[in-house]
Amino acid sequence: MQKHFPIVIIGGGNAGISAAAQLLLKDNSLNIAIVEPSEKHYYQPAWTLVGGGVFNIKDTEHQQIDQIPEKATWIRDSASIFRPESNEVECASGLVLTYDYLIVAPGIQLDWHKIKGAKETLGKNGVCTNYQFDQAPYTWKFAQEFVAKGGGKAIFTSPNTPVKCGGAPQKIMYLLSDYFRKKKVLKQSKVHFYSGGSIIFGVKKYADTLNRVLKRYDIQTHFLHNCIAVDGERKLAWFETRSASGELKVIEESFDFIHLTPPQSAPDFIKNSPLAIPDPAAGPEGHSPQFLGWIDVDKHTLQHSHYSNIFACGDATNTPNAKTGAAVRKQVPVMVSNILSLMKGQPMSASYNGYGSCPLITGYGKLVLAEFDYTNTPTETFPIDQSKERWSMYMLKRWVLPWMYWHKILKGKA
Repeated sequence: MQKHFPIVIIGGGNAGISAAAQLLLKDNSLNIAIVEPSEKHYYQPAWTLVGGGVFNIKDTEHQQIDQIPEKATWIRDSASIFRPESNEVECASGLVLTYDYLIVAPGIQLDWHKIKGAKETLGKNGVCTNYQFDQAPYTWKFAQEFVAKGGGKAIFTSPNTPVKCGGAPQKIMYLLSDYFRKKKVLKQSKVHFYSGGSIIFGVKKYADTLNRVLKRYDIQTHFLHNCIAVDGERKLAWFETRSASGELKVIEESFDFIHLTPPQSAPDFIKNSPLAIPDPAAGPEGHSPQFLGWIDVDKHTLQHSHYSNIFACGDATNTPNAKTGAAVRKQVPVMVSNILSLMKGQPMSASYNGYGSCPLITGYGKLVLAEFDYTNTPTETFPIDQSKERWSMYMLKRWVLPWMYWHKILKGKA
C-alpha cells in the first residue's frame, strides 16, 4: 500500500469528502488519501425529521464507497496518533502515513458517558435521542405512545457543551409539540426545555421568533440546567444547576417522555494530540476553557496555529461558529483555496467569516432559516425576512437540502 500522499484527509464525513472533491475539481492530478473507518455515510440533518415522523431513516444512509471521489484513495482505517514534526499519521491498524499537507476533519464525539444511565435506557422507557442513526426512529415511536396515553410530561434537553447543529435539541421539541397539538394532547401535557445554555438562541432577531414559538406551545424553559443522569425505569432525570447564591445543586425531575441531547466534544484522539489546544491559556491570544481539546486553527484561514501544512475544518475545530453542515459548506472552499495557494508558494487570501446556518423547524410546514456570522450578525441568503416562520423554508429543509447534500455538496459543486 502507498504510504505517502501529498494530501491526507482525516475524516470521510461532510467536510472531508467535500474537501477532497473540491481539491480534485481544481486539480485532478492531486494524489489524495481519505482516512475513514465507516462503511456508511449519513445525512444527519434529516434525523430531526425522522424523529418527527416525516422522513425515512433509510434515506439518510448511503454507502461510504459511493461518496469517495473517484480519484481519491480510501484508507479504511482510523487515525490514532499525529506526529506533525515528521508529517506522520499513525492509524489504529499500525499503518503510518506521511504527507505534505494534512486536512483534519473528524467531526465531533458524542459523550454519552457524561449522562449517567443514558446508554442503558436509550430506546426504551420513553428515553430517546435524534443524535444516533439507530435511535432516531424511537423518538417518533415514543411520541406516538405519548399521544396514545393522552399526553403527560415531556422533557427535551440541551447540554452545556457545543453540539453539532445547536438548534437540533429545539427543533424536535417544536415539531413534536406541534404533533401533540394536532392530536389534542398538548393542553393537558407539560413540555419542558432544560438547557445548559443561558438563552434560547444567540441571535436576537431569531430568538424573538423562538420566544413566540415557546409561548405558542406553552413550553417551560429552564436555562443553566445540565442533564447529568437519567433513570428510564423510574422515569426520573437529574439536572445540575446553581442556586441564587451560586451554590451548585442537583434537582430531580420526573418525565413520561424525554429526548436527550448528549454532551459533545472533539474526538479523544484529537484531544490527546499536539493538534489540540492543550490548556485554556494556549495560543497567542489565549483561549477560553470551552476551546480546550479542539483543533487549534486560525478562525479565518483554517490553517493550524502551529503547523503551517496542517488545516482543519468542521466540528472538531476551535472556530467559534455554529457547528453545522452549512458552516462546513462555507469553510471548505476557504480551506481548499488556501491550501492550493500555499502549495504554489502564494499568499493565502481566502477568509472564513464564521458563517453558520440553522434551519429552525418550528412545526410541521414551518421553519425559520437562521443565518449569521462570527459576530452573530444575520447574513441572510434570500430577499425576505428569514426570522419569520415559512412553509417555503420548511420545503427547503425537507426536500432541497437532502438532495443538494448527496448530489452537489459531496461532489464539491456547492
